[in-house]
Amino acid sequence: MLPVPAPTGAARAWAALTGLVAVAALALQYGLLLQTVGAEAGSGQATLRLLGYFTILSNIGVAAVCLARLRGSRSGLAAPAPSAAVALYIGITGLVYALVLRPLWQPQGWQWWADIGLHTAVPVLYLLGWLAGPHVGLRWRQLGGALVFPAVYLGWALLVGRWSGHYPYPFLDLGLLGGATVARNAAVVAAAFIAVGA
Repeated sequence: MLPVPAPTGAARAWAALTGLVAVAALALQYGLLLQTVGAEAGSGQATLRLLGYFTILSNIGVAAVCLARLRGSRSGLAAPAPSAAVALYIGITGLVYALVLRPLWQPQGWQWWADIGLHTAVPVLYLLGWLAGPHVGLRWRQLGGALVFPAVYLGWALLVGRWSGHYPYPFLDLGLLGGATVARNAAVVAAAFIAVGA
């Protein structure tokens, strides 16, 4: 297997920019949730609500990979397979938002900024940086490993939704849609993960 080259200065600068935007958007979204959900139900519920979104988890993944790249790492999260998996997650985040979720609401003020950061700016920045980087060592079998996290997330989202009554995405709302429709919606998203990942 070919060695993974060290990140160039330009790659590290791009990682710094991408990571900074991701952290800023995450912090802003958490602050907004603390003001709304936190004010009514407490900071624990606000944190649980935050971590219930695949968008948030994929942005945390971006921030973690960018930090590893910024440090000059070539292994761990900065290795080709984890970096590609995070590219898949953040790419699906942007794609599902643009095609399915954007028409469902009109965020205003600070929420608009958080929304743009999490769903548009970070996906574009990360994917551009990833596409420009080296992709040595990627293998087809790694796609299966990359699909484990979205599968675990689906179980987590349904469990938290059932427990709290708040499903993170309308297409996963078991109470409103029923099991058959949610299963069909999950299958469509799974097909998107497989197609984009491939």
